[in-house]
Amino acid sequence: MARLFIALAAFFGLTGVALGAFAAHGLRQTLLPGQLEVFQTGVLYQQLHALALFGMGLLALRAPGRLLLAAGGLLSLGILLFSGSLYLLILAGARLGLVTPLGGLCLMAGWLCLGLAAWRLR
Repeated sequence: MARLFIALAAFFGLTGVALGAFAAHGLRQTLLPGQLEVFQTGVLYQQLHALALFGMGLLALRAPGRLLLAAGGLLSLGILLFSGSLYLLILAGARLGLVTPLGGLCLMAGWLCLGLAAWRLR
């Protein structure tokens, strides 16, 4: 579990930096300011939750468990749905309806599971 979370954190961190640089250097001239802001929101949430996954990986070395596994899975899914849907909206014009809020709910549920896992630590 720890290896998976740290690998996912590295993947999401790497792609978050790449997408942020792409937005800053490649999209700044082609997007409206509001569109750039939406894209950057996706990058911000991806990066913050990549760091959280890294922390979960470290925690999993000490105290693995189902709640922590659920937290990491939900954060990963939340990044894909929330940030991914924002990227698709801006880059492809894809309106995915409830995907973005569902991603946000996954992120919140992941944080809840992490909190419960921490509460159960001995």
